[in-house]
Formats: sequence, C-alpha cells, structure tokens
Amino acid sequence: MLEETLESQTEHEPETKTWDVAVVGAGYVGVPLAHTLAASGRSVLLIDISADLVAALNRGESHITDVPSEDLAPLVREGRIRATTDYDDLRNADAILIALPTPLSKQREPDLSIVIGAVEEIGARLRNGHLVVLESTTYPRTTREVVLPILERTGLKAGRDFFLAFSPERVDPGNTTWTTRNVPKVVGGITPACTGRAAQFYEGAVDTVHRVSTPEAAELTKLLENIFRGVNIALVNELAQLCERMDIDVWEVIEAAATKPFGFMSFQPGPGLGGHCIPIDPFYLTWKAREYGFYTEFIELAGKVNENMPYHCRSLVSQALNHGRQRSLSGSKVLVLGVAYKADIGDTRESPAIKLIELLRTAGAELAYHDPFVPMLAEAGLESVALDPAAYDCVVIVTAHSQIDYADLVDKAQVVVDLRNATGAEGRRNEKVWTL
Repeated sequence: MLEETLESQTEHEPETKTWDVAVVGAGYVGVPLAHTLAASGRSVLLIDISADLVAALNRGESHITDVPSEDLAPLVREGRIRATTDYDDLRNADAILIALPTPLSKQREPDLSIVIGAVEEIGARLRNGHLVVLESTTYPRTTREVVLPILERTGLKAGRDFFLAFSPERVDPGNTTWTTRNVPKVVGGITPACTGRAAQFYEGAVDTVHRVSTPEAAELTKLLENIFRGVNIALVNELAQLCERMDIDVWEVIEAAATKPFGFMSFQPGPGLGGHCIPIDPFYLTWKAREYGFYTEFIELAGKVNENMPYHCRSLVSQALNHGRQRSLSGSKVLVLGVAYKADIGDTRESPAIKLIELLRTAGAELAYHDPFVPMLAEAGLESVALDPAAYDCVVIVTAHSQIDYADLVDKAQVVVDLRNATGAEGRRNEKVWTL
C-alpha cells in the first residue's frame, strides 16, 4: 500500500480510499505525527471532532507551529494527508494511532474519558489485521486494563486477530533539534507479536525504534522521563528559595555546578511547571501507585514544591515593589512578560503565568501582559499589549522569549522581577532587577 499512487484528495473523497494509518486527534501530537508519517511515504487519515479544524487541515492550514502550513499543504495536495470527523473511515486504515489528551479531573485524578470514547469508536469498527497503538501519556496498565477489554468485546483477540501496543509520544513543542522523526520511539505490545507489528509500522518513519517487553514498561518509561524533570526542577526551585534567605545567587551556583563535566545535569528554577506533561504526568503514577498500597512520597513532595512557586513569585513581586518603588502590590501596575509555558512558542497549557496573574490580581494589582506568541489569554480575559516597560510599576519576566531585548527592558523599566534569569549576570548586578 505504501507504493500506491495517491491522487489529490478532497473532503468528500469516496470511502473506498485505503489508508496506511489513521491518527485520532489532530493536536500537538497528532499533527506532527501525521506529518512525519506522510513525509516518509505513508498515507495518513487524521480524525478530529472539530469540523472547523478538519476543514482547515484539508485546506493545508496548520494550527501547530512545529508543522508550518507550507510543510503541511503539499502533503494534503498530494493526498498523503486528509482530515475527517467520520470514524467510519477507520475501517479503511491498516493502523490506528490514538493521540488524544489525558488531563486530570478537578480532584487531580486521571481523566481517561476522551481516550475511552475514542477507543469505543474504534472498537465499533475494529477488523482483522488492524494495528492499534495508544500514544497518549497515561498510567501503567491502561493499555491492558482499559483499552484491551473494550477492543476485545468485538470477539477479536489481541495478538491473533488484531495488534495492540503502547508507544508514548515524546513531542517537545518548539524544539527544532529533536523532532518526531529523530526522537527514538519506545514500543511495547500486549504480546510479542503486537510489539513486532507496532515496531515494524514505525520503522522507516522514525530513525530509531526501541522495543520493550510490555505496554506497562512503555507507559512507565514516559512517566519516568517527565517525573525526572519535575523532581529535579523542584530541587532547584527549593534551592532558589533557600539561596534567597542566605543571600546567595542561585544562578551563579547553577552555572558553576554546570562546569562539572560528569555527574551533574543543569536544571533551572522558575515560576512553576507548565505544558501538558510535566505538571500532570506524575499524578497519573501517584494515583495508580495507591492501588498497590504504595505512596510515591518523593514525587508528591516535588509536586508540592513546584505548585508553590507561583505563590513564592507573588511574594517576590510584592517585595520588589515595596523596596524598589515604595509601593504596595495593591494598586500597582504590573506587566507580565511572557505567558506561554516555555520560550518561543505560543502554548499556554498549564502555564504558571496563568496562576501568577490570578494571584497578583487577587492581591489588587492592575495586570497586563505582553507575549509576541500569545495574542489573547482567554483564561485571564486579557489581550497582549505593546511592550512599554516604563508604563508599569513592575515588569515580571515569566517566560523568556528570545526576541526580547532584555538590556533595553531593564534600562526602561522601573522595577524588574526576573523569574528566568533572562537578564543574566548584568541584570543580577542591577539594583532594579530582582531574581529568584
């Protein structure tokens, strides 16, 4: 099928069209995955519930920064990628990849409802020979205990009639060095045959496939990766708070420690964790661990430290205004610089800036924000304003976008609270600049 001649597809293409793979979920994971597969010669069907999004994708318009429209459009024109809202089209795909969100509930417990709904739709259309791979981050045994029973209600048997595996997404938005293509793909199937079938599918589309013995091993691999980052960030966040009391420059200490060529990895403190993975994934494991009478105290403590950082940063802003402007936080004009969860992207998922804005507002500050990548912040009911540092009592650098001239910012601003070391050593020596 990979060698078939593909004709230009339209939104109303006949259902007799066959596809090498269907990707369920056209978001931060699904679109880069579809692009990588199509660029390797696969024919890809994208499935999403949003009719507007599907229509835009079929016009070659991408909403994902990592896949520019100019890269997506040729693949759409050539018929390599088509989007649809119709799950019935799954019947004509050889493989089905699930790339859907796995958020937390209000009680901070795993919410698999989106994935379960999709798996039920897939189960209603499952046929002999289908490969189904879950890529959504989740707790160990989800593939075996949640996905497998739904699919086997059909009477088909995994490893015999169809193939089921877990292969965690490892997308890093904005990273142009490590992409879906060259980040190794971890694959673990319900049976050895399932592992082999899934690995064979990814080979050729990604540079390296790493097989593990079970889906549980693959599921926990993804959690370990993100928990590792979360725990180490918590360590330096705690150290930053201690350094403030001891009047030691935490950034100088981290830079000095990073000169050691072995045994040390550099992590940086900040206003809190952001993105869909690191603030959420640890809770999936701590929740599942309780089922086994085990409490992941180390992981939970790291979560508490990281979740406290916006509160610590609010206090730092208050202190900077008191000492630098002889003003209280209440009634002060504060500009938050950067609301994306990381530099040089427009993704605000779980951004600590949202919580910090809420805390500063509650304290009575008059809030505005500037972010060249985020024109509107619906969660706060704000729109990005022009960068005019002199117009505010305090500028708080929450996200250090690279296109900002921080030396000029410091020169014009009255008080700067730098939560990312964006102003560097020069800023740390300036009396107007307050840092973690």
